[in-house]
Amino acid sequence: MINIDTRYGFSDNALLERAARFTLDHESAPADAELTIVLGDDAQLRELNKQYLGIDAPTDVLSFSSEEEVDPETDVPYLGDIILSIPRAMEQAQAAGLRVEEEAQLLVVHGTLHLLGHDHAEPAEKARMWQAQAEVMVKLGLSHVRVSEE
Repeated sequence: MINIDTRYGFSDNALLERAARFTLDHESAPADAELTIVLGDDAQLRELNKQYLGIDAPTDVLSFSSEEEVDPETDVPYLGDIILSIPRAMEQAQAAGLRVEEEAQLLVVHGTLHLLGHDHAEPAEKARMWQAQAEVMVKLGLSHVRVSEE
């Protein structure tokens, strides 16, 4: 199950769910795993970035892994939450010559990989994460969409 908070709106939430599902499948996550995708804005992500990572700046996507491996109410794995800044996705898409739907799918793939334990703090970790991300984007038919270097 993938829950999408549509407070900030988006033209096609099914694309975001598809991106998360393809990523979960690619990484052999449990079939009944759950996660939440929240569509936010720069102010919301800036506040979360500051509160949890000590970085006083907006960002495009944040992932928060669940502290519970299994949701006690449903008895299924709950992976955590992904929060996207739709205005930032729009900005990045325009700069890269992409549609916002393509950029948002990339951000969901990126965020889902973080929930599944990927990281990009060290060069070897980054190479593995970027490889997995590229493979999922190919499966989504979006091989032309690439993450910008951080």
